[in-house]
Amino acid sequence: MAEEASFRNAMMAATTPGLSVTSDSAAADQQPKKFPKGIVLGKDGKPCRSCTSFAAWAAQTKDKTKKDAAAGSRAVSTTAVASGPPADCPPDVETLGRSTWTLLHSIAASYPESPSRTQQSDLLSFVGLFSKLYPCWVCAEDFQGYMARQKPEVSSRDEFSQWLCRAHNDVNRKLGKPEFDCSRWDERWRTGWKDGRCD
Repeated sequence: MAEEASFRNAMMAATTPGLSVTSDSAAADQQPKKFPKGIVLGKDGKPCRSCTSFAAWAAQTKDKTKKDAAAGSRAVSTTAVASGPPADCPPDVETLGRSTWTLLHSIAASYPESPSRTQQSDLLSFVGLFSKLYPCWVCAEDFQGYMARQKPEVSSRDEFSQWLCRAHNDVNRKLGKPEFDCSRWDERWRTGWKDGRCD
């Protein structure tokens, strides 16, 4: 429950004005700083770029630029784009999330129907390491919590794809997004839609 609350708080901070999130240790070690709306802090107490939406990050940069200009520094114009960062910028939490789900579902789509024990072991290792190395610490801890509650099912492509779809829907629920119909997973990620629009 604590992980879900932490995940929800961080995701809300990425989209809610005036809210920032710190880890417990960072909060205890530092005096509270005022951060712009939606900034999510890393475990080190500094703003976490991969945990924060581009709009919130750009607002922070714009706010800093205004303060620097007021202090006599040369100002650089920054414009927040609601649709996300330009393609050549580090990904924000939303871009990272979309790209990650695309990668994970694509891995599931190419996973064998009847994997060997080695392939099953490799996938379990990958998912475990992935959950520890994911750049957004709040998202990583949430995924680890999900895996502790719902052990990854890797004995077939169908089992893994359905487990992954449920994991994705778990995140969608927390973010207030619509859930995906997991019975249509194959069409979305492997075979293409029956109406032929992917052919």
